[in-house]
Amino acid sequence: MGWRTSPIWVRDGVIAALFAGFLSGVPSTFYAVLTHTSVLRAISAAGGIVLGSGAPQSETLFVGALVHGFLSLFWGVVLGVVLPRRATVLWGGLAAVAIAVLDLLLIGRMFDSIQALTFLLQLFDHIVFGIVAAIVISQRRKARRR
Repeated sequence: MGWRTSPIWVRDGVIAALFAGFLSGVPSTFYAVLTHTSVLRAISAAGGIVLGSGAPQSETLFVGALVHGFLSLFWGVVLGVVLPRRATVLWGGLAAVAIAVLDLLLIGRMFDSIQALTFLLQLFDHIVFGIVAAIVISQRRKARRR
């Protein structure tokens, strides 16, 4: 199945994930810059899911980027399927809170690198992801109605 023959919700989700995945780290990055801490902490934590602790930083960052990309694509497609046509952005933000709880508090409890992250900062990152993804999905839906 090629890109043009894939279901529209898959295409919406992938495109939404590209934008949302890129912008979702803005809150925690902004905070890291303000507090002079590492802006790479979250991406390193994502790499720690696969590599555990003790891996070289370059490998951890590379794998972390892959993990983040995969999770962004996954959740972008999920949002492309489940977000309603009305109040899409509101539901995107609410869905992001649910995703944060699942990712960080339930599944994340199994990984020391995720547990070490500040939940509130990661929650804000997730909310940005959900809102940006919802905006992209909503705009793509509107464009098809024209």
